[in-house]
Amino acid sequence: MGMMFRCFSLSLLAGGLCAGAFAAQSAPGGYPGRPIRLIVPFPPGAGVDVVGRVVGQKLTQSLGQQIVIDNRAGAGGTLGASIAARATPDGYTLVMGSVGSLGTSKGLYKNLAYDPVKDFAPITLAARAPSGLLLHPSLQVKTVKELVAHAKANPGKLNYSSAGNGSPSHLAVELFKSMAGVNIVHVPYKGPAEALTALGSGQVQVEIQSLLSAMPHLQAGRMRLIATTGARRSAEMPDIPTISEAALPGFEVYTWFGMLAPAGTPAPVIARLNAEIVRALNQPDVRKYLVNQGAEVVGNTPAEFAAFIKAEAAKWTRVIRESGARID
Repeated sequence: MGMMFRCFSLSLLAGGLCAGAFAAQSAPGGYPGRPIRLIVPFPPGAGVDVVGRVVGQKLTQSLGQQIVIDNRAGAGGTLGASIAARATPDGYTLVMGSVGSLGTSKGLYKNLAYDPVKDFAPITLAARAPSGLLLHPSLQVKTVKELVAHAKANPGKLNYSSAGNGSPSHLAVELFKSMAGVNIVHVPYKGPAEALTALGSGQVQVEIQSLLSAMPHLQAGRMRLIATTGARRSAEMPDIPTISEAALPGFEVYTWFGMLAPAGTPAPVIARLNAEIVRALNQPDVRKYLVNQGAEVVGNTPAEFAAFIKAEAAKWTRVIRESGARID
């Protein structure tokens, strides 16, 4: 679930924009007057890094200042987020946020160095991507309702794999278990590749994971996809229902990426950045690229993104408390 968009070609970034593509908006106080640092709390090639570089290149062209990518990987995205939270709120430090650094971190870490809601000025949610509910072929169920019924009839006998304790793939199944009222045993692995291998080999029977990561296994017949985790069906797989429509109304899980600044960044700067980023996301080449990778382009307002972060933090904190998941 957390490994969408890994190691993709960024050839689209070589394409230039016509001079009038981004009409210059009056910048408050001449902003920006120098390069802008964009902290990406994950290593190069990770999903959030790819989205950050795609948007960053477009901003470099539209703002007339270089967007410098600063990869600060570690602690599930919280290291880079903590650096951004302490930065001067002048619009020259931005950060890519994700479900890990903003949605699940407060519940997982006892001594988190920042508050995901209070310490940032949200700019926009850039993109989000649903995952898939995957089963090993040996499990003779074909629908989500059948899976729930089977799990209720066999409590504690099914196992599910995840990319590690506290990972999005772990918490997604914990949310599923809570909403369905079932007992499926967690088996954590060291990453999504290992978790998918365990499912494909039959060591476990269930997993919720990135569809892109799972695609080779699905094509090889090592696992089956019975539902997706978004609010609506994927345009690429219209025959596959969502978990929400199939059995658990309101179930919604995404890997998501958005851009933020430190709390206290001037509102005119946030407004300027929001306008430019949303415009960049809606450029045909950017939109096509992200959609082809299984993402939904969003590009909402700062207020909408702030409300989204608050809701995600509340949801995942509850799931973490009920499941007992903990990192430190």
